[in-house]
Amino acid sequence: MKLINESGLWTTGPVPALVPVVAVLEVSGAVLSWSIEALSDPPVISFTDAERADWMWRVLGEAGHVAVVEALRDRDPTEVIELSSVSVLPGSTDVLRRLALGHWFRRWWPASRRDGIAVLDRSVLDAELAVLTAAAEDYFTDDTLDADVAGLLAPHGAALGSHRDPRVDLLVARCRELADDIGLQWDSPDSGAARREDYALAAGSGDEARPPGAIAFGSVTIAWSDVPPGIFDAAEQNLGWAVVAENAAVTARVRAAISGPESSEGIPVLLRCGVFHAAGVLDADGGAVLPVFDAQERPAEEVPAWNADWSAMRVSVGAGGAGEPSGLRDRVRAFARSRLARPADDAFLAELLAAESDY
Repeated sequence: MKLINESGLWTTGPVPALVPVVAVLEVSGAVLSWSIEALSDPPVISFTDAERADWMWRVLGEAGHVAVVEALRDRDPTEVIELSSVSVLPGSTDVLRRLALGHWFRRWWPASRRDGIAVLDRSVLDAELAVLTAAAEDYFTDDTLDADVAGLLAPHGAALGSHRDPRVDLLVARCRELADDIGLQWDSPDSGAARREDYALAAGSGDEARPPGAIAFGSVTIAWSDVPPGIFDAAEQNLGWAVVAENAAVTARVRAAISGPESSEGIPVLLRCGVFHAAGVLDADGGAVLPVFDAQERPAEEVPAWNADWSAMRVSVGAGGAGEPSGLRDRVRAFARSRLARPADDAFLAELLAAESDY
């Protein structure tokens, strides 16, 4: 094993993949990461506090645990530490890898009606993760981001109770026992809506009619890394936009394709093209009508708007970051399709239900 210091943390190697192709799990004293395309590889372990990682002997052996802790004590961060006798024990991180993948599903699963990738039932997935996390409690002695069993269970009592599947019934029974163990009142209604079947817009499907009064219109792709999960259809070109002149006013109209159980209401949207810009928030249906302004922050006038070149329109939704390359999104879709087409031996029940559904 080799230990290097990256950005102030000692780690067994560089991050194995870029977002969103990396699955991570925060345990006590460390973050473990895997590439979703190489799940059989040992994880990269980044230590946030090696002395808090009491589980380390389970993964590296007792001698390996001691060697790592001693090696990292008061070391110069510019050094590279070689521990030739230390390695990850075969099979020792299988449960942790499955947990990391489950949390990756929660954040990055590319559900899309247009792409034919079924939604994973969030209530079932969260229940499975709660049970797995409780069973791996030795790795979560600290209050880490991924240790919140109650947070996984609490919203879904009613939703799980609505299923009519013996496999879900068994899961519910285990969750009920777990809720009793942690003192959670687990009969509260589901805080989220049921799986959303209506899509606000088949944005970017290629056959949109020109909106009345439209000066220009088109479609863009919402960057996955800029928005919360469980809201938008994960297909490319999933947001349509139009610049419209009507009643002497120029407005920008957007509509996103939505799919998940969460709401798009309040998510920021910004349009910019040359001297023109518009900003606001989406409504619960993924739409917005926004006034367009010029460089002097005056309402845009029709004649300059008609004469403008709108081919350089840029639309950002959510955080407005750099986003991820479309090639990475394609790799995620390929991974999801492979999981549904050939369920793994350790597939989540949520995956099996999605694979069995008539989507």
